[in-house]
Amino acid sequence: MSEENIIQVEKKDHVAWLALNRPDKLNAMSMDFFTQFRDTVRDLDADKEVRALVIKAAGKCFTSGLDLADAGSLLELSGASGREELRKKILEMQECFSVLERCSKPVIAAAHGHCIGAGVDLLSACDIRVASQDAVFSIKETKLAIIADLGTLQRLPQIIGYGHFNELALTGREFSASEALQMGFVTHLEKDQEELEDKASELAREIASNSPVTVQGVKDVVLYSRDRGIYPGLEYVAQKNSALLKSADLTEAITAFMENRKPEFKGE
Repeated sequence: MSEENIIQVEKKDHVAWLALNRPDKLNAMSMDFFTQFRDTVRDLDADKEVRALVIKAAGKCFTSGLDLADAGSLLELSGASGREELRKKILEMQECFSVLERCSKPVIAAAHGHCIGAGVDLLSACDIRVASQDAVFSIKETKLAIIADLGTLQRLPQIIGYGHFNELALTGREFSASEALQMGFVTHLEKDQEELEDKASELAREIASNSPVTVQGVKDVVLYSRDRGIYPGLEYVAQKNSALLKSADLTEAITAFMENRKPEFKGE
């Protein structure tokens, strides 16, 4: 039986809040979670009223990672056809976090408590990560005789560098919120979950107050440059700005500056 409301959504002031909502299971990620999460992010990406996303979690931790009991059937697949089915299923699950990276709207993750395994995959696909002081992270798959396959091995080295990353990926050890801050995995540490969500809200509202056309363009150029290199990135941003620079938002920014007031951007 499929589970409902694994993901809860609330929208306010151009910010969409996605809450992992399976607290009785420590927000373990079931197969239903991946489908609902992917579809929810796609819907919010298409929503013109949304300018930033924040991902948080209900209960005492962000997530305990993949629901191994629910995913156990995947390990029972055998033979060539079974292995191919497993490969396709892994690709489907990868897509559930890749949509975060490709989402045109900036995504902020607010992690508290344990964030294990697939939770690190999820966070690595976000644009900004903040955490509470009690947060604990782990690329736990290594200790379970599994190669992490939902994005951590590809994205996390780009965030924290290979020196720190290799240690964490090869040992599978837990690392604290303070370590995560020192490595640059998270950018802010807050005292508790309430202050964590306040910080995430502050960042999201500041992003949402900027021109959405510009913000989305910045995210696009950053990812393009990361994946293709400096000089292709420079050519791309020249093309991007030549297409977007003469925008109504730019006119509004200049007018607001001359009139000594805050601009009101419409994404046009």
